[in-house]
Amino acid sequence: MCGIAGIFHLETAKPVDPARVRLMTDAMVHRGPDGSGVWTAPGVGLGHRRLSIIDLAGGAQPMLTDDGALAVTFNGEIYNFAAVRTELESKGHIFHTHSDTEVILHGWRQWGPECVQRFDGMFAFALYDARAQSLWLVRDRLGVKPLHYAQLSDGSLIFASELKGLLVHPLLRRAPDMHAVEDFLGLGYVPDDACIVQGIKKLGAGETLLLQRGKPLPAPIRYWDVSFADRSRAKPAALEEELVALMQAAVRSRMVADVPLGAFLSGGVDSSSVVALMAEASKRAVKTCTIGFDVDTLDETAYAEQIAKRFATDHSSRIVSSDDYALIDTLVYHFDEPFADASALPTYRVCELARESVTVALSGDGADEAFAGYRRYRFQHTEERLRGFLPQSVRGPILGGLGHIYPKADWAPRPLRAKATLLSLAQSGEEGYAAAVGVTGQPMRTRLFSPDARTALQGHRAEDRYIHAMRNAPAREALDRAQYADMKIWLPGDILTKTDRMSMAVSLEAREPLLDHRLIEFAARLPVSMRLRGGQGKYLLKKAMQAYLPEDILYRPKMGFVTPVSHWFRGALAPEAAAIAGGSALARTGWFDGKVIARAAADHKSGLADHGRLLWQLMILDRSLGRLFNLG
Repeated sequence: MCGIAGIFHLETAKPVDPARVRLMTDAMVHRGPDGSGVWTAPGVGLGHRRLSIIDLAGGAQPMLTDDGALAVTFNGEIYNFAAVRTELESKGHIFHTHSDTEVILHGWRQWGPECVQRFDGMFAFALYDARAQSLWLVRDRLGVKPLHYAQLSDGSLIFASELKGLLVHPLLRRAPDMHAVEDFLGLGYVPDDACIVQGIKKLGAGETLLLQRGKPLPAPIRYWDVSFADRSRAKPAALEEELVALMQAAVRSRMVADVPLGAFLSGGVDSSSVVALMAEASKRAVKTCTIGFDVDTLDETAYAEQIAKRFATDHSSRIVSSDDYALIDTLVYHFDEPFADASALPTYRVCELARESVTVALSGDGADEAFAGYRRYRFQHTEERLRGFLPQSVRGPILGGLGHIYPKADWAPRPLRAKATLLSLAQSGEEGYAAAVGVTGQPMRTRLFSPDARTALQGHRAEDRYIHAMRNAPAREALDRAQYADMKIWLPGDILTKTDRMSMAVSLEAREPLLDHRLIEFAARLPVSMRLRGGQGKYLLKKAMQAYLPEDILYRPKMGFVTPVSHWFRGALAPEAAAIAGGSALARTGWFDGKVIARAAADHKSGLADHGRLLWQLMILDRSLGRLFNLG
């Protein structure tokens, strides 16, 4: 795992100052503490920070071909590089290292842009071709690895793994993007099609961008997408067998490393499945790590220890305080953009623990999106059936009217929150799901924003990208559409951003075998009944893993990392909440109604309402804006 950065002049081959490229890479030293490199030529500069994983002696970057015509800087792993290398060698290519980086250079020379179709992995890279005077930017299929870029006033395009790699460039103008603020409040993160800094873009998952000197900046090209439009006709037993084979192959391919390797183990289905398959493939004890909490209702260490004993892993665990908000400034620094998924705190802690003994850790990320594991999929599936009984013209006024007068019950379990259900049923399936995956609803956002901010938004809504993605999804059923939208928006914007930034913060490489693209394509072809059945998500996955895992692991309620933000804002962070309304960066923007924020903080502290997640968002936004735009 690494950090990459660079500069490419689009119009003329102006000289590139190596010191400027080095400044960009040094801003991301945590991504690659083992080494650094900068290479420049007329009109181009590539930089690299290295976390050594494969070919420790020979994989230094940027890497060039013998003739100097091609150069690449690469972040990530190509898991099938040995097979691609063998194919290239059969075509006459000569390799000088044992690294996967060199495969990119020879792959481009042999196949051009089509080479990316042959790469199985997680990656973001930039490849310069001197003969074509081009720079090719590439991001992996699911968006595991990030890549940011921006055009500057001097005619150059700059790129970097993290936003902070761009922010050190003196020509980058820093101005906040109001649309991204709306997106953050609505979703809890800034999605991949937006950025908190105006003018900065993120290359999308499964996209490439081919820049050619003397030509205008083109639009990115999508080289991969997942389709839910087809259905497998195989029998359940055959599907189970195929699923296990795909998972075994995905896990084995991600266990290739020249450094210590282990796994995160929560004791849930996903991480336990990965550990089970790692133990099956390994000749030595798998290193596993778990964190628990000092609150019994949040602690899963007993389940993790059960799996550790079952597979005789070399297990480490640590109990951390549920009051771990001291990490807030660390989170703000490493995410750059505001990021309000509070599970980032325990994610940082488990990465920190893993890094004490390994350099690479496998995770269970991706199974919920691929196999319909989230509770919201069950609610969406049920609500769509109910919507089928009444036309929108009837549901809208009747159920919507009932929903508006029904009392709000934030404290109740979701099935008992009739207000939320009635309001959701009054809407279309896409609108209802978009609201369900959000954090702060549109009515509250409307109250929060000042009149000038609402004018500046020009009708932009965070939910609209979800509605658009679902309506245009290559899909058959409502569940398909919800999963597709999550894979395109939530997965890269929240889950993978969280794992990348928190693992890289401690110089740890995280790998996600359950996001192997062949596994994702397989899951998308499953009948709905193989994903969701009898109130259980991940039906086929659980059936397939019955040969490996005990029933109480497979079928216990999903917990996940829970962070008690509501408790914090009634205790130690109550003064923080009150301060946001007055002398904060948010107040200086003029975007927000301070009286609404102050009322929310007061009502939360007194127990009249639960605004914990909203206050967490506002505090994170406040600190992020202060850091990025000197508003503190």
